[in-house]
Amino acid sequence: MSTPAPIGIGALAPLSRPGWVEAGRHLLAGIELAVGEVNAAGGIHGRPLELTVRDTAGDPQRAEAAVEELAALGVAAVVGEYHSVVARAVAARAEALGVPFLCSSAVLDALTERPGDHVARIAPAQSHGWRVYADFLLAAGHRTVAAAVDPSVYWTSGIAVLRTHLAPHGGTVTEWPAAGLDPAALADSGATALLLLTSVPDRAAELVRTLRHAPGLAGLLIGAPAGQPEFSDWAEQLGPAGDAVPFLRYLPERPTPLQAALGERLRERLGAAPSFVAFEGHDSVTVLAEALRTHGTDRARLAAAWPHLVVEGNRGTVRFSRVPDTGLHQWAWPPVQVAQRDPAAPDGFRALHQG
Repeated sequence: MSTPAPIGIGALAPLSRPGWVEAGRHLLAGIELAVGEVNAAGGIHGRPLELTVRDTAGDPQRAEAAVEELAALGVAAVVGEYHSVVARAVAARAEALGVPFLCSSAVLDALTERPGDHVARIAPAQSHGWRVYADFLLAAGHRTVAAAVDPSVYWTSGIAVLRTHLAPHGGTVTEWPAAGLDPAALADSGATALLLLTSVPDRAAELVRTLRHAPGLAGLLIGAPAGQPEFSDWAEQLGPAGDAVPFLRYLPERPTPLQAALGERLRERLGAAPSFVAFEGHDSVTVLAEALRTHGTDRARLAAAWPHLVVEGNRGTVRFSRVPDTGLHQWAWPPVQVAQRDPAAPDGFRALHQG
């Protein structure tokens, strides 16, 4: 009896520097675990999934080359990626090549320049999540906000969301360069909150260390909407100084039973508490597997499946729709919360605001 031919799927993640390696590791852990579960349950109509992983290293050009390679290898679809500027390059190349791409964890609204059929996304659009963060700032009484910024379309987009949402309430956002930020000048500015909008993890951690002890900044809220404090290397670098830094995470306020059970399996695989990125990776393969079951492996038919899927993911029921200004099929919306590390519970988090 012949062995059924496997179904190839590609996975993209930043697994080396300058990419965010810990995020990539968590993303891949969720993807690999879900692939193993699908295969243990008999695969797709008896055909196992065969995963081919490529490291993007946070580099858009490297990611584009990976998409071309995976397409030539005959994969049915591609999942993954964490960095928005990389995912944008992946989406454009996948659309051009006619390869379905299910984006796991990148949130930039305009992931594609124009509406297309092949790209779908599990993560929320940045405008949605960052509006939730703006609501948190307003509820906490912060209207004079500073941002320590690295040059990037992602950070520029995020600042625009914050300004638009804060302005009707008298709020302002002032940009400061993340490199060489002057604590004395920041103290004189009257800002009550500083957001770390930097793609360099070590720089974000150094800013926290510096600002926690700077004169005139004792009451300053330090926030990281992009989610740096979610990962264990943040806690390892900063200890208790990194606890009270609110960030966005894409998890429900209370874990679903499926998520709670999955969390234990992910913890065993990672040797640490799983981040929301690991859950996004798992959801991506769960959704893609259902698309393969119902629509087959033909790329055009798979792309046509996105608007018809209703899939129970680990964080809720996944349905895709067209959301203005995104150009793709979007789960609107996964759960969104603002949380911070809980000093009373190692590897624990406390939800501060629910979107």
